Amino acid sequence: MIRVGLLGGGNISDTHARAAKAIPGVEIAAVCGTNREKVERLAATYGGAAYDDVGRFLDHRPLDVVAIGSPSGLHAEQTIAAIRRGLHVIAEKPLDVTTAKVDAVIAEADRQGVRVGVFFQDRLKPDIATMKTMIESGRVGAPIFAAGRVRWYRPPEYYTASRWRGTWALDGGGALMNQGIHTVDLLHWLFGPVAQVAARTATRLHKVEVEDTAAAVIEFASGALGVLEATTSSYPGYARRLDVSGSEGTLVLEGDRLVGIDLRNQAEHAAAADKSPENASSPTVSDSVPHQRVFEDFLGALEAGRAPACDAREGRHSVAIVEAIYRSAQSGKFERP
Repeated sequence: MIRVGLLGGGNISDTHARAAKAIPGVEIAAVCGTNREKVERLAATYGGAAYDDVGRFLDHRPLDVVAIGSPSGLHAEQTIAAIRRGLHVIAEKPLDVTTAKVDAVIAEADRQGVRVGVFFQDRLKPDIATMKTMIESGRVGAPIFAAGRVRWYRPPEYYTASRWRGTWALDGGGALMNQGIHTVDLLHWLFGPVAQVAARTATRLHKVEVEDTAAAVIEFASGALGVLEATTSSYPGYARRLDVSGSEGTLVLEGDRLVGIDLRNQAEHAAAADKSPENASSPTVSDSVPHQRVFEDFLGALEAGRAPACDAREGRHSVAIVEAIYRSAQSGKFERP
């Protein structure tokens, strides 16, 4: 039996609970958060003891893995506290809001000999895994161009009802660091690494400290170019789109579906596009299966002694790219991650 502790009492911790409980041999041992009512509701629904003190929660035994779903700017501090108790950790994206904090996590995990993973569940979605295989096998050819578009919408209350969303300290940024970071990770994972970026950011709709709109030009280490758009201000919210082009053709992803496979002299079947997914207009995650895949991969990695699909070092790349985009928006120059 693997005992999982949930650190966080919000919507994403509910998703973590559903994902973990769906795996045979996994149980929820404890739940911790600052909102006692939410924590007790999660504990009553999924099992486990309820805590409002992180230290006491981390001292709960038996406990094997901590799933962190707290505000982003707390992830490193809480992960390090768990690591020092010999616990493995799987944290929501981003692993934290600066590379300096992520580096501290990596160093501590190495010292203590524990595993740290990041919920970049897109890497394990079937159509995206197919894209990865096709690119790595050379079927798309030499990389030329990639484009990521995250034109989502969040209503004003998404920010006003939260003490941490839209703040530099705890959200680490806006449409890029929170919503767009999955697509940043995919651009790096599928087409990277990223050599340098040039960008502009703006706050056009929401009353927040951070950006709600961003645009970046990307130069990959291969010499390929790319563009990235991210916003939480495009009403009513549209499916994420990612397309990559090489010398032998183009692949197009809409939402989580590979809807375009256009390769030179090769006939391929592509799935029909889904309707705009819920995350385009809402932070709620009703489908916990992608997170379940991450849990399963992480637990498999612990058993096999291998790295998970996205460990702390892999999770660092997207944070470094977003940091470079923010620096470029300030400096007006190309910046390196």
